[in-house]
Amino acid sequence: MTKRRGYALLSAIITLIAVLSACIYLGAAAGDGTRDDGKNSPGSRSGGNSAAPASAGTWVGAWAAAPVSGETGTERTGTARRSVRNIVHTSAGGASARITLSNLYGRAPLSITHASIAVAAARNSSAAAQGTMRRLTFGGATSVTIPAGQQTLSDAVRLQVPAGADLLVTTYSPTASGPVTYHPYARQISYLAEGDHAEDATGTPYRERTAIWRYLTAVDVLSDRAKGTVVAFGDSITDGSTSTESANRRWPDAFSERLRAALAAGRDVPRYSVVNEGISGNQILTSLAGRPAENQSGLVRFGRDVLGRPNVKVVVVDLGVNDVLHGARADRVLAGLRTLVRQAHARGVKVVGATLMPFGNYFRYTPAREAVRQQVNAAIRSGTVYDAVVDFDKALRDPYAPRRFAAEYDSGDHLHPGDRGYRKMAATIDLADLRGAVPAQL
Repeated sequence: MTKRRGYALLSAIITLIAVLSACIYLGAAAGDGTRDDGKNSPGSRSGGNSAAPASAGTWVGAWAAAPVSGETGTERTGTARRSVRNIVHTSAGGASARITLSNLYGRAPLSITHASIAVAAARNSSAAAQGTMRRLTFGGATSVTIPAGQQTLSDAVRLQVPAGADLLVTTYSPTASGPVTYHPYARQISYLAEGDHAEDATGTPYRERTAIWRYLTAVDVLSDRAKGTVVAFGDSITDGSTSTESANRRWPDAFSERLRAALAAGRDVPRYSVVNEGISGNQILTSLAGRPAENQSGLVRFGRDVLGRPNVKVVVVDLGVNDVLHGARADRVLAGLRTLVRQAHARGVKVVGATLMPFGNYFRYTPAREAVRQQVNAAIRSGTVYDAVVDFDKALRDPYAPRRFAAEYDSGDHLHPGDRGYRKMAATIDLADLRGAVPAQL
């Protein structure tokens, strides 16, 4: 080969490489979901999304709610031909998002033919912020069928999710598939619309308000700030019963805000998100009736609701008061709690455990049940149950009548704190307890 022909061949190869590189670049740009070409405008039906993450980071939980039971009245119809727009509040932000949908209590396959996610235009609004509406896919398809008793994880979609913001997660099912798997005590208003309005960004069709979450059990984000997830695991006190509706004043919300504020102030604290896996009425030992059981016990649901969260590092357990109020013995309650701790340790998860708060003057109060509560708390404070202890009992009880709440923290029912009590709980957790490795044994 002559030098002239060699130079010509080399020039052709270089040109080919340049063309291929340009094609790859243009293809990547076309799939980033951020182009302003009309596909992301409010009310559009196409999100121009990519399942690929936008940048490197860590998957963490931004929001969660445990499936509790099948919704009464949906046994035949489910949510057929209706759009369900759940409003959820984020603990952490990120550059991509994905969701989990559950059909745990369905008796037939759940067909979701259209699903979307967007940042809300304003707090508690059913309208989407401009340019944030994204269509969700499942294994690359825009529809998914979830078998009865199962759940599904969506593909990741590129979306700038702020921390401490409301998200709109909408699903549409054209067919009956009841009962609807739901979380009944959301303490958050969401919305329903007739027909398929999954990607309607205006919010105008969403005329019906609802105080429950349907199908949706988790939102995860790919974050370059949060490096792990803290799970709050408990009963109605963790679920936020009696807290102000649509104000995000549950104690896990307040704790998440406290962590973010500490980081913003430059404090050396773990970069963790916080998700809420509380269920009103939940017990450690006993599930309700049904197949699958409704309000599954802590022992049954721990693997899914805690260990199933992405990059979980710490679980804060505030569970046991309902067992005591239903007559459980202290040794059985403590055995259940220690079982949860062993399961967490097997996955390298640290456990911070709470003392059981007082219930004096509550209608189920008896001296015998108070004695059991004291026995459980004595064991917890001794350091033989959890890796670290948060003494909610001491923080919220009346110092002059320790069998009941201090008046300023009582919601009025003598079992649940009010907003001020939930803030006190969040302030009581020692941020240093989120650090450290799991001990070999307690």
